Amino acid sequence: MPSQPPIARPDETSPEGPSAPGPGARSLIRARGLLELLVPEGPGLEMQMVGRALLHAALVGLLAGLLGAVFFTALEWTQHLLLERGAGLTLLRAAGENGTPDLETRIFRPWMVVVLPALGALLAGWVMRRTPITRGGGGNAMIEEFHHGVDDAPGRPTPWRVLWVKGLASVLTLGSGGAGGREGPTMQMGGAIGLLVGRLLHLDRRERRLLLVAGVAAGIAAVFRTPLGAALLAIEVLYRDDFESEALVPAILASVVSYSVVILIHGEHTLFGVTRHFPFTPVHLPLYVLMAVGVAALAALFQSTLERVKRGIGRLPVPEWVRPGIGGLGVGLLTLPLLLYVGTQVGHEGQSLGILGGGYGAAQAAIDGSALVPEGWGGAELLLLLCVVKLLASSSTIGSGGSAGDFAPSLVLGALLGGAFGRAAQELFHDPSIDPGAFALVGMGTFYGGIAHVPVAALVLTCELAGSYDLLVPLMLAGGVAFLLLRHRTLYEAQVATRRESPVHRRTLGLALLAGRRVADVLKPPSAWLTVLKSTRADELMARLPAAAGQDVIPVLDGDGRLVGLVLAETVRFLAVNPEAQPFTIVEDIAQPPVSVGPDDDLHAAAAAMLAADLAEIPVVDAQGRVVGRLTESDLFGAYLAAAATA
Repeated sequence: MPSQPPIARPDETSPEGPSAPGPGARSLIRARGLLELLVPEGPGLEMQMVGRALLHAALVGLLAGLLGAVFFTALEWTQHLLLERGAGLTLLRAAGENGTPDLETRIFRPWMVVVLPALGALLAGWVMRRTPITRGGGGNAMIEEFHHGVDDAPGRPTPWRVLWVKGLASVLTLGSGGAGGREGPTMQMGGAIGLLVGRLLHLDRRERRLLLVAGVAAGIAAVFRTPLGAALLAIEVLYRDDFESEALVPAILASVVSYSVVILIHGEHTLFGVTRHFPFTPVHLPLYVLMAVGVAALAALFQSTLERVKRGIGRLPVPEWVRPGIGGLGVGLLTLPLLLYVGTQVGHEGQSLGILGGGYGAAQAAIDGSALVPEGWGGAELLLLLCVVKLLASSSTIGSGGSAGDFAPSLVLGALLGGAFGRAAQELFHDPSIDPGAFALVGMGTFYGGIAHVPVAALVLTCELAGSYDLLVPLMLAGGVAFLLLRHRTLYEAQVATRRESPVHRRTLGLALLAGRRVADVLKPPSAWLTVLKSTRADELMARLPAAAGQDVIPVLDGDGRLVGLVLAETVRFLAVNPEAQPFTIVEDIAQPPVSVGPDDDLHAAAAAMLAADLAEIPVVDAQGRVVGRLTESDLFGAYLAAAATA
């Protein structure tokens, strides 16, 4: 028996010289293009990728945790040196913010309240001048990177550059009094760590994107100490109405590792450290709905104010790197009158009320009350005043391109308005069971959950920040109301509606649509399909080919009619240009191993099998292995179009 001759591939040169691909070869090329569009990887690769991603996610979490601890410490010391010792301010902090001990007597210097935010933001603008992706909060840039970015594209800054530029610029901006949060920058820095690990390990783009999401979760967990909420936020914030579900497990793992690292360094405590119980009172639910309407209106105002500041400062005839300094100057000018007023009221010069920096101390005061915030209507009025000033100061910082997050201002604004609403409701209805702190916490989650389109993540995050799930039901109700009211508003322009709109998932859209649809639904009968026995001579096969016009795969059967192999179109081409080999060759010698699917298999599995075998069509066999039909590329494409039309 002669040895099996080499089989010419459609893109190779035959032994007789170059020849153009035949009809069968062209069909194979078309099939491969279609199926690569629908199925980017086989099942084996998928499982290997998931396993690697989990190990890599743990590494990302470790690095993000260490970075988060360093960033948090650097920021605390910068604020201590510039704002507390330099300007002589007494910063209002949340219960979980450690602060820095200072035994020296402070001298309040009002002029530094104006100069420091401007100077710090100006220096940060200079640091960011050649890396524009680091300007602003960081959340939108991270989302843009996920959907459209390729970190190794020519001219695009490397993750390492984004990492150090964003970190340094954020310390300069926030440490000098910029009215923004540290969570937005750590979202971008955590994402950069994920991309950096992916690049160093030579991972493909899909794996790098998964690690980007894991890095975002780890970055938030590092500074917020909310491992579950951080993981949910990382997968939810990418879309307006969807989740990046395949990144959930890597995000959770990275978040847990990062959280563990941080609490080993800084200790385990929640940001707001709420210790009291919030009883569920069903009759208060209408009040939460009413508050949610007000919070949604405030969130819309915040988003529009940010956009106006961006447009206004963008029209100024100054270099782009100078604009954050102008925004910082606006923050100082807004804050100083309030500081002077509060100083005269409480008899303590330089008492800050959370306008500068993240402002979590103001949120803590709205939740638990404070000697600085009176009870009743006076407290409601002061919280509303703080809310207005904080909105303007944060818009000035972030809208001018300062490296400060919009996450913290969103939470603080929601807490201030919620706290004011709770105090007003308590006075209006003379109901001591109304707890203003409960409304402050619900307002906090409602504001960010609605304007950032992350209702589930915001709900869990708020409960973790408070260390209590007592307010779960009011959070669900108010968050749902705000989510509906803010459908056409968002903090992040880079968000897309669903996975279908993301360029990342366009290649796998067909895969999802084909899943769950059976092969039997599009099965073609085998009546006009040529099949041969494995003992058939090659010349007999060639003589029967006219009956198989347009057929790319010829099933090979044994004596009982069961499928035992396939003769491919390129093999037939070889026989056609080597007729002398035909009388000495039988089909069994030239057949490839059998590839088939069953009538009850879904089209997703069939598409994966066709792509893995590089086939334009595939036999369909019953439980006994007998051919009952065939599935072609046109069948899959038709099923895809039908599913897409009704999806």
